[in-house]
Amino acid sequence: MPSKPFPAATSITPFWRTEPDPLDNHRSTETLPETTDIVIIGAGYAGASTAYHILEQCDPSSKPSIVILEARQLCSGATGRNGGHLKPDVYNAISTFAGRYGVEAAAEVAAFEYAHVPALEAVVAKENIDCDLQVSQAHDVQLDEKHTAKLKAGFEALLAGGSVPTQSAVFTSGTEAENVSGVKDAKSCFTYRAGRLWPYKLIAGLLKKAISNGANLQTNTPVLSISSSPNTEGLWTVQTPRGAIRSKQIIFSSNAYTSAIAPQYSGKIIPVRGICSRIVVPNPPTRVLDSSYTIRIKEGIYEYLIPRPDGSIVIGGARSAYAQQLENWYDNTDDSRLIESAKGHFDGYMQRYFNGWEGTGAFTDRVWTGIMGYTTDSLPHVGQVPGKPGQFVIAGFNGHGMPQIFLSAKGVAEMVVRGVEFDQTAVPKLFKTSQARLDSTENRILGASYLDGAVKGKL
Repeated sequence: MPSKPFPAATSITPFWRTEPDPLDNHRSTETLPETTDIVIIGAGYAGASTAYHILEQCDPSSKPSIVILEARQLCSGATGRNGGHLKPDVYNAISTFAGRYGVEAAAEVAAFEYAHVPALEAVVAKENIDCDLQVSQAHDVQLDEKHTAKLKAGFEALLAGGSVPTQSAVFTSGTEAENVSGVKDAKSCFTYRAGRLWPYKLIAGLLKKAISNGANLQTNTPVLSISSSPNTEGLWTVQTPRGAIRSKQIIFSSNAYTSAIAPQYSGKIIPVRGICSRIVVPNPPTRVLDSSYTIRIKEGIYEYLIPRPDGSIVIGGARSAYAQQLENWYDNTDDSRLIESAKGHFDGYMQRYFNGWEGTGAFTDRVWTGIMGYTTDSLPHVGQVPGKPGQFVIAGFNGHGMPQIFLSAKGVAEMVVRGVEFDQTAVPKLFKTSQARLDSTENRILGASYLDGAVKGKL
């Protein structure tokens, strides 16, 4: 295991990267500029969205110079390896947040996530980005009675507390849940609005717009270190294998790899390896699958899936196959190989769980891994890096970044461009990075219920 979480030199090719964009290995200039106004570290969802919003918010006559540094190819990190699910949470983790921080703070997160669906619809239409975005229903299906009872209680508490986004979800149980979802032996189902898309193509589209507005993209240029303090001119030095860049402002959109170059986040944003797959369906079932899903086998053990326009299914999860083997996923940055115990997990998956799929011949076409950034308190870190003027972070999205990042990036852009305070943005208060969060010894990742008898506790 590396002492610092840098990206692996090579990686498994996920389905989303099977149609590389011309920007995949793009360098806007042959050499790195010596200085720039802003360095954005990472060309995934967070980096692309932040660059896009900064340039959208700037006066055309006074745009800052921006250099986007990507360690590998375009969108080769978590965004290019996820499940393609733009699925807000309006009751699940939101209920947990309500218990910890109050309904008002939790409902703010739910509303923020729910706003991402129309926000992504709008930017995709505005910029004419072809990324297979479809918005329809999502079904969250529970196969466990005990977990159903817990989720229903939390759902009802949110409704009673006045959480408006929670009202968008419809709860069904028993036979009705199985009829609504099509999932065998469903005990309950929550249904609400969500999206699905080709994430790599979304990022390529956002970056094309940013580059056309003057951003300088430099792929295959990992950041090795950043100076501990700015120079006399107030510039931070960003060191890469291709030379150094001095910058007024730095934005860490480096998710799981943040602590390698921002040591404040060591032990706070942890690399967590996950697994995802693509299923091909030779003989589609009579009942068309037109919704995205989360299937919860029991608390903490679940899969998520989306149907694709080409008839295939993308499924992620498989936690039940490897959760007990901490070394296979916790603080692990190796996306160059599969998790051995999970290799065959998705074989026959649709036939096992869905009514009417027995004769479809659905089979596993491709399996890949990805490195997510999990935080020890289950909340993203967004905003001004404590004690580092001119440095900002947008990272640690716990495998749930699709309905959190785009508008978080808008808030970061407001801080960078106009100097507004975090609390003046629309980013949920719970997302704010702070010294208190960095000082905490809590670790909810290792305290998760799905670890059962495995090592648990605080860092």
